[in-house]
Amino acid sequence: MKTTRRQFISTVGVAGAAFLVPGPIYVRKASAQDSIGILDPTAIPKYVTPLIIPPAMPRLSPGSDISGRTIDQYAIAVRQFQQQILPPGFSPTTVWSYGAAHRRETFNYPAFTIEAEHDKPVRITWINDLVDSRGQYLPHLLPVDQTVHWANPPGGVSGRDEHGFDPTPYRGPVPIVTHLHGAHTTDESDGFAEAWYLPRARNIPRDYARTGTWYNTFREKFRERHHGYWAPGTATFHYPNDQAAATLWYHDHVLGMTRLNVYAGPAGFYLLRGGPNDLSPGVLPGPAPALGDGGPRYHEIPIAIQDRSFNADSSLFYPDNRAFFEGLEQAQFQVPFIPDPACDGRPSDISPIWNPEFFGNTMVVNGRTWPLLKVEPRRYRFRLLNGCNSRFLILKLVTGDPTTRPGIPALPFWQIGAEGGFLSAPVQLASLLMSPAERADVIVDFTGLPTGTEVFLTNEAPDEPFGGGIAGTDFPWADPDTTGQVMKFLVGDLKSSDTSVPPETLTLPTPARLGMTSTTRRLSLNEESSKTVRVVMDPDGTVRMACDDPAAEFFAPTEAELGTVSDDGTIVRLGWDHPITENPELGATEVWELFNFTEDAHPIHIHEVQFEVVNRQPFEGTARPPEPWETGRKDTVIAYPGEITRVKAHFDLPGLFVWHCHIVEHEDNEMMRPYSVGPIPTPNS
Repeated sequence: MKTTRRQFISTVGVAGAAFLVPGPIYVRKASAQDSIGILDPTAIPKYVTPLIIPPAMPRLSPGSDISGRTIDQYAIAVRQFQQQILPPGFSPTTVWSYGAAHRRETFNYPAFTIEAEHDKPVRITWINDLVDSRGQYLPHLLPVDQTVHWANPPGGVSGRDEHGFDPTPYRGPVPIVTHLHGAHTTDESDGFAEAWYLPRARNIPRDYARTGTWYNTFREKFRERHHGYWAPGTATFHYPNDQAAATLWYHDHVLGMTRLNVYAGPAGFYLLRGGPNDLSPGVLPGPAPALGDGGPRYHEIPIAIQDRSFNADSSLFYPDNRAFFEGLEQAQFQVPFIPDPACDGRPSDISPIWNPEFFGNTMVVNGRTWPLLKVEPRRYRFRLLNGCNSRFLILKLVTGDPTTRPGIPALPFWQIGAEGGFLSAPVQLASLLMSPAERADVIVDFTGLPTGTEVFLTNEAPDEPFGGGIAGTDFPWADPDTTGQVMKFLVGDLKSSDTSVPPETLTLPTPARLGMTSTTRRLSLNEESSKTVRVVMDPDGTVRMACDDPAAEFFAPTEAELGTVSDDGTIVRLGWDHPITENPELGATEVWELFNFTEDAHPIHIHEVQFEVVNRQPFEGTARPPEPWETGRKDTVIAYPGEITRVKAHFDLPGLFVWHCHIVEHEDNEMMRPYSVGPIPTPNS
């Protein structure tokens, strides 16, 4: 059965859907996914557990940098532990996350919040501590596909950071490297995807690579710049915090495994405060959690929204086969995988485990499913993060039945900031669109609501890839009984006076506009079909290889890609390993034109910079200005299908960085490219 673009799979376990590329897409309604043991999300009680508000991350004693300035220091490890994510009555879930290495009780999913001050550097030693009590490495919680372009420790030094050909799930030591998303820092501290490192475990096989291709280069660069040493199993990064006050977040960024490592739990907020682009204390709702504050009532709260699925035993579920994405039983998916022969005897180019997107069936907020937050009838500041792998969000605040579609907004969002800091002016929104990795700094005013009022945070974005449009018209709403609900606010009594300024009267300290453009680059967003496997779908739903059948077409999708667009319109598709094509001069201000040749919206993230959104223009149409909530600086932008999205950035730090789609399943399979500011470097041995 050949389907249209907007048909999608909906199962008891998870929802998934294909994105359109040249060639067919085979998707069918799955009828037997409930047989694989995924926990039915409708069996999970909603709004029975309180929202966890992440405390501030404990520091080490202050230090000093090479210039003698005082710096905040942290030692933060990634460890495995159990946490009650599902409500009481369900078993705890094994997860990974960050915590202060010297404080066992600080390990939490999501991680505690790092509080930073403008122009006061922060230095963090990131520790890969994914080992057991005997010092032996812990294998991954989730199925790792060894056939994508990935870190590949078993490939040894000569084969690391390459495609593998073993179709079985990897069970070896797990590589990590942490990226502070939105940070303005030099390349050795950015968390480059090939600068990963394994834990310092006792039982790592001798022939395994213990670090990525660029780890030694950046270790030496850090030693030269900061006079610091990286012990085995660690990397120390330096963050100057010389940018505008903003909501940043930190997460793993290892090559070809980000989707799995982040899904397992390691992520947290990093809030940068102060400086000329912040507001005076007391103007906005507060306080937020601070070190040693004893847990008072908070009126500034970070909220990380993610989707997850669970097995019946409460463990995390993530698919272990490509048939899942197609909505088929494995027996019905008779397609050869890497490295088996395909048409004309050539090897297959279809990875057996990687899924092009993944949509969980359960909403998790700050590490709990469908939580409850008791609020006072006053203003609150929420730092919202879309931490999902693939899911876009369209958030609303509604009263009454939260399953009603369309939901009638009961309260507006007043958005005051995005990823790079404050907007030019507050924007009142009935709904809030957020792609994966985007942040929204919002004020919600509960003033005047009677005690006992229930306000639901709902989601109307689809349980499938998002391409723009209107919910219920251009795409189906998220399941109103599950993924269409996020959390609940319950209004109580007023316990403290609200001295914050009403959002509609705020004057925001927006950063200065960027200067004249020196270069414009034309870049492409692409999707790829198989080059070796032609398939048909039989009447019983079986998808099989059929090289000589005239009805057969090349299987899709096999990967997502970035690339360039020449002046004559030629699209050049590029993978991770192709030579660098984006090479701004140091100090250049450039416009990047993102031509989206796919059928889906992609959240594009450029490391090292905070850019301005210039405009969007249909391939055959008139340019339109950025949305009102895009008037400040950003580091992630939605590039819609069939359009050119233009962003302007100033490249003031030299070195090697990356740009990529933040649908992490895409990022992990070629939709990420390195770029260099200034001379293109090469790695040390």
